[in-house]
Amino acid sequence: MKKRSWVLSIIMSFVLLGGVFAPAGSYAAAAEDTTTTYSEDNYTEVDTSEQEPIPSAEEEDFLNYLDALDRTTVYEKKALDSIGSTYVTSANRKSIFLKLNNTAVPNYTKYVSMLKQIKPENAELQKIHNKLIKGSYAQLEGYLLFKKSVSKTKVNSTLLKQGNAKIDTGIKILEQYKKEIQAYAEELGYDF
Repeated sequence: MKKRSWVLSIIMSFVLLGGVFAPAGSYAAAAEDTTTTYSEDNYTEVDTSEQEPIPSAEEEDFLNYLDALDRTTVYEKKALDSIGSTYVTSANRKSIFLKLNNTAVPNYTKYVSMLKQIKPENAELQKIHNKLIKGSYAQLEGYLLFKKSVSKTKVNSTLLKQGNAKIDTGIKILEQYKKEIQAYAEELGYDF
């Protein structure tokens, strides 16, 4: 029996949008559904529900992990939406600094902090999750370098390049995370 296929779309949107994670929902047994058939002499109830199997401890841990990730998305989304993919110039330096200082860095910091608090019980899942933390932290370092590069009246191109390098490093680690979390989900029987 195929398990829910929404896991891949969640992971894909999370990584492809720079980490933005779509809501995961929760894993629950199908609701009881019966149909009653009447005739002149009697009636019969026919159970038409499909019961989903009870998740194993490993599957439960994974689903709890997805739910925990879902709670972090609001901060990550605010951060990423505030800065987008802006090209830094002397003319927009001040507005970029304000976006980084007031919205992007505080929200992304909260996001990374919340990621660090997620502790899957399964050692393999924890190892995979550590890549998400590492990649996201590299991106946070990039945003901090961007903020510093535009904090003065003249854009510091050296710091800007260093920030871009940190973002690139973060993206590479997040791509590794995506591959590993997909493989892990497939091991659990989630159909992609």
